Parts: sequence; C-alpha cells; structure tokens
Amino acid sequence: METQLLAAFVEVANCGSFTQAAERLHLSQPAVSKRMTTLEQQIGAALFDRIGRSIVLTDAGRTLLPYARKVLQDVEDGRRALSGLSGRVGGRLSIGTSHHIGLHRLPPVLKRYTQQYPDVDLDIHFMDSEIACDAVLDGRLELGIVTLPLLPIERLRTRVIWPDPMAFVVAPDHPLRRLRRIRLLDLVDYPAVLPDEATYTHRIVKQVLETHGAHPRIRLATNYLETLKMLVAIGMGWSVLPTSMVDETIRVLSIAEIRLHRDLGTALHADRTVSGAARALLGMLHPPDSD
Repeated sequence: METQLLAAFVEVANCGSFTQAAERLHLSQPAVSKRMTTLEQQIGAALFDRIGRSIVLTDAGRTLLPYARKVLQDVEDGRRALSGLSGRVGGRLSIGTSHHIGLHRLPPVLKRYTQQYPDVDLDIHFMDSEIACDAVLDGRLELGIVTLPLLPIERLRTRVIWPDPMAFVVAPDHPLRRLRRIRLLDLVDYPAVLPDEATYTHRIVKQVLETHGAHPRIRLATNYLETLKMLVAIGMGWSVLPTSMVDETIRVLSIAEIRLHRDLGTALHADRTVSGAARALLGMLHPPDSD
C-alpha cells in the first residue's frame, strides 16, 4: 500500500471533499479519485459513501483512518530524523501561518532563510492560527507561526517570538474621538467590526470586554485584520488592531486602565521529531541571544 494513496485518503477525509483535497495536494480531482479507487481495490471495501456532492466515511473508512494517519506520521518522523543525521538542511518544510504574520512579520526571516538554505522546499499554507495549530497536532504541518492560544493545548509546544500590543481604533472623524474621557462602556453605543469569533484574537478582545460588562454591537466580523483596518478607516465601526498597523488612516482610542495584547510565535507538536529544516528556521526566529 503506497503512502501517497493513504495521504490522499486522509486528505479527503479531512476535507470531506475530493475537490478541496485535490487543491491541498496540488493534484487534479480525477487524480485523487483514481487514488481512492486504487486504495479501495487494494483493501477490498468502499471507504466513502458518495451522496451527490457530499461524501462520508464508511465503516471501513472510519476504521482505516487512524491507522493511515499513524503510518503517515511515522513516515514523516522518519524523514525528519534522517534529515537531522545528515547535517544537510534540505527537504520539505510545511508551515502554517496567518495572513497578518505572513505579510508583516515573516518576509525578512524567510528571505534570509531561503538564501541560506536553498535546498529546503518551503510549503507555506496561509490559514487561521487556530486551524494551523490543529494541523500541527494532526501532523499535517510541522510548524505553525501563529497567534498563540490563550491557554495551553495538550501536546502543542508554543513559544513567543513577537509580543503584539493591540489598541482600540476608529476612523479619524469617528464620534468617539470627540469625547474628553472614553470609558470602555462608551464603545457599546457604536457598531464594531471585530475579528471573527473563532479566532484567538477575538477571544482576547471578548475576554476584556466581558470583564467590564461591555457587550458590543458587532456590525461585521472577519479574520483578515487588513480588511478590518479598511473598514475602520471608512467609518464602518470601531475595532481592535495591533498597534503596528496604526497609521494616518486610523486613530487609537485611549481608554484608561485597558491594555490589550496577544502573543505571536511558534507551535510544534510536543511528541514529534523536528526536522533539520525546521530547526534551522526556529534558530532564526529564536536566536540564542533572545533567551
């Protein structure tokens, strides 16, 4: 049984879609379907029930799935261990990161990394930090460079790279700017545009607001901070953004005794072997003199 057949099976099971699995595997949909047909022939049982455009795992598929994941994880761990023995930094490095970090934090690091380690094939996936952490735990990604979760997650080893202070922001002509002293409860009188509720950033903001009894009227939510900044700038509502994004298009609201921040950093599986390629990148992100 070839590992590429198992990889296609696990991806289809994860996505619940042949089309999405094909996109993630960088294959055509017929190629993924062919791999599934071959695997089903080898096993002698159907792995998916195909109902219209929907697919669900059969009993055989549900039974095979944990074993397939373990086989792929063991193969990947072996590859990473061998890459460390050779002393040569190469191979494929799968990374998950958010659009914000990918745009504002990673470019100079990745530029140095690709220049210093040209034999590494970087496989970079842009996704929500929460999804990236799940993918690291599932073994689909080796490394996450993400907004770190508020609370520890079992088997996820995290480390801070960039403390990221945040602030309440509005458009330059927003009515809140006319108040001499702004209280947190003043915000609830005006619509907000906030990070999507599934994100770690939203949970940080929600925790602060609820602690002070503030329940905002959310006009729109999105997980793209650059989109939120644009919406704030045109007057759609107030928001919370990293202070590093503040420029002449938006203004910071100074609210006494309120301090917001999140931590950006790395996430690894606590029980998995770290490849030489990942160790080299971690060395750039966490230089020894930063400890």
